[in-house]
Amino acid sequence: MIQWKSAAMAAIMAVSVAGAADFKPAVVFDMGGRFDKSFNQGVYNGIEKFKKETGVDYKYFEVTNATQREQAIRKMAQHGGNPVLGIGFAQGPAVDKVAGEFPKTKFAIIDMVVNKPNVQSIVFKEHEGSFLVGMLAAMASKTHKVGFIGGMDIPLIRKFECGYEQGVKYADPKAEVLANMTGSTPSAWNNPSRGGELAKGQFDRGADVIFAAAGGTGVGVYQAAKDAGKLAIGVDSNQNYLQPGTMLTSMVKRVDVAAYNVLKSVKEGTFKPGVQVLGLKENGVGWALDKYNEKLITPAMKKAVDQAREDIIAGKINVHDYMSDNSCKY
Repeated sequence: MIQWKSAAMAAIMAVSVAGAADFKPAVVFDMGGRFDKSFNQGVYNGIEKFKKETGVDYKYFEVTNATQREQAIRKMAQHGGNPVLGIGFAQGPAVDKVAGEFPKTKFAIIDMVVNKPNVQSIVFKEHEGSFLVGMLAAMASKTHKVGFIGGMDIPLIRKFECGYEQGVKYADPKAEVLANMTGSTPSAWNNPSRGGELAKGQFDRGADVIFAAAGGTGVGVYQAAKDAGKLAIGVDSNQNYLQPGTMLTSMVKRVDVAAYNVLKSVKEGTFKPGVQVLGLKENGVGWALDKYNEKLITPAMKKAVDQAREDIIAGKINVHDYMSDNSCKY
């Protein structure tokens, strides 16, 4: 019996060591890079948290043009990366192709669905979080005009816009929403000067709160809001700290938690391919309240948004998803 136990223990230890040797996280950040103060940086924060807790380092690459995506993901897999994380919807085709070439490697992608047996896809109900910050914008507005500035004009960003407009109208049916997209190419995610120009145009037309769902471009929107003495709303990461007193709130999308959980699941052997959809119920989206914006959020505003959150989770409020039919319904 003792010999059997020793042999069994040795086998278990061997499997454990082999598993640890196979665990080599690799991350491909998208346009804007690790420190875009938004989407990519949220992922970076989650990966760094995992690194600090476990001592496990990771390889990474920052995409600067579209042609690099597939090559970067393939090189990560070729060099033993496992899991390989593709960050952003635009990496979908690359992850799909490379995951097919490396069936024994685990892949994950955030913000897109890839149907492969070795891929975990994590997407979010951005429209639900956007609805809540839309309510806050409407309640904070003194002009009954608020704005939205998106990055690249794609259905995903229209999803943010549509959820936001629904929240605005829910809180103030008479409110007007001014909307602009920054551009139609990936450069729209990292153009602060253009973001500032669009924000100034909306402020000149009467808007006094603007929600920017535009990656690094949003930094220009926030600066314009500060210069004009108006309010802005951040996106993806908690951006309240960027312009304290100007940032009404941020629509947080917990990409940090998503990235952290992928690494944790692979390390612990609980990784499951398939699709995860994270909304208000799963704490995958929400809004940020902290020391930087607490003076801007009245108790009545917080109470109203907290109630709406519960009603959305309970199904009492149905927030239309633009991605379901490429339309925005109120």
